[in-house]
Amino acid sequence: MEQAVMEQVVTVGLDGSAESLAAAHWAADEAERRELALRLTHAWILLCPLTPDSPAADDQNYWSKRIVHDAHTELVRDHPKLTIIEDLVADEPGTALLDAAAHSRMLVLGSRGLDRVASFFLGDIGLHTIVRAERPVVLMRAGREANGHGRRVVVGLSLHGPQDNLLEFAYVTAFTRDVPLHAVHGRRPDRAHTAAGGDGMARDTMDRARRELDEVLRPWREKFPRVRVIDEIRLESPARAVVQAAADSALLVVGRRKHPPALGPRLGSVVQAAVHHANCPVAVVPHE
Repeated sequence: MEQAVMEQVVTVGLDGSAESLAAAHWAADEAERRELALRLTHAWILLCPLTPDSPAADDQNYWSKRIVHDAHTELVRDHPKLTIIEDLVADEPGTALLDAAAHSRMLVLGSRGLDRVASFFLGDIGLHTIVRAERPVVLMRAGREANGHGRRVVVGLSLHGPQDNLLEFAYVTAFTRDVPLHAVHGRRPDRAHTAAGGDGMARDTMDRARRELDEVLRPWREKFPRVRVIDEIRLESPARAVVQAAADSALLVVGRRKHPPALGPRLGSVVQAAVHHANCPVAVVPHE
């Protein structure tokens, strides 16, 4: 399959909700930091073509246009120099968002938080997009507690296989925000070895994991010498380690492996935990 040409743009999906407007504000900030354009995309399968002489009263696209126009008007007040592109697409939202993501540096979506629980509510469209997108997808909730104004970026690392896309996204995000990068790896000690060796075996697990983490981070430290890195090994489940480390951070970055088609698109346990329980914006980055 031919690779889509990536444009120098951040795309946000709009549906008229408070969550999608929060996503638009986050995306505008990120586009400005990265010196990219911002594309506001709204998709509706029933969008109708209009002739130039069609009366305004007959415009069946009125509400779709208003969703995008109102967001544009609000964003331009805070970002007068940002290039903002309005994009109305006559297609199913899931299909339109995947196509937009393929041509963007990242796709930003709003997600609904569940009352009293730091959680994202992912609808069918959001889930469909995350598990199939070729580019990073950022999930953003409305509300001050999830606005991503923390003073560090957190990245969860598995240490298995190449993770260049994941680390590049995390480092660039930390660099453009001028904040530290907190690299976290969670690993459960082998229960049989721990029972036999006690604290000594746990220390061995910790030391081995730290060596592996240092090896993974070394070339990126050299590439981004100005980014201060905090590396941490947690002897617990990777999912729990990542979610706890992300508390009050600017962004949590997690990876999603690109599975062969025979296996079908799916989310691993760490990504599921992150998108359901992190109390900050979450970037899901596809990697090999």
